[in-house]
Amino acid sequence: MAIQKRQSFGSARNFDDLFSRFLGNSAGAVSNSEPEAWRIPLDVFQDGDNLVVTASVPGTSKEDINVSVDDNVLTIKAETGESSNKETDGYLLRERRTGSYYRALRLPETVDFENAESTFKNGVLNIKLPKLESKKARKLEISAA
Repeated sequence: MAIQKRQSFGSARNFDDLFSRFLGNSAGAVSNSEPEAWRIPLDVFQDGDNLVVTASVPGTSKEDINVSVDDNVLTIKAETGESSNKETDGYLLRERRTGSYYRALRLPETVDFENAESTFKNGVLNIKLPKLESKKARKLEISAA
């Protein structure tokens, strides 16, 4: 068991840091010292026979985004702004993300990656993944006995 210095709850920032440390940064809190924890926020929903993935990648252009699929894993990589490792940049508070970040998502085998479509507008990437024809639900005819 490691001994940790007790911190007071003097500000919301200290509380956020304590909360994210307790949850292991799974609550989405990210510090600048941990760029590997930067994750692109996603929404995934089903729209008819399509699976739609919406990713927020503000501050990037479409040239700075790389989307790939390998072994049913959708990977989105993005790069934004200039990354600076200087501790003395003059910043008093720095929360905007800069540098590289990515997100990987395992997709079901029913997705047709060959016919996927993606669009990018106003910092939002939309990826539309249709279902394979052979995997779509079929209506069965009921016959009278």
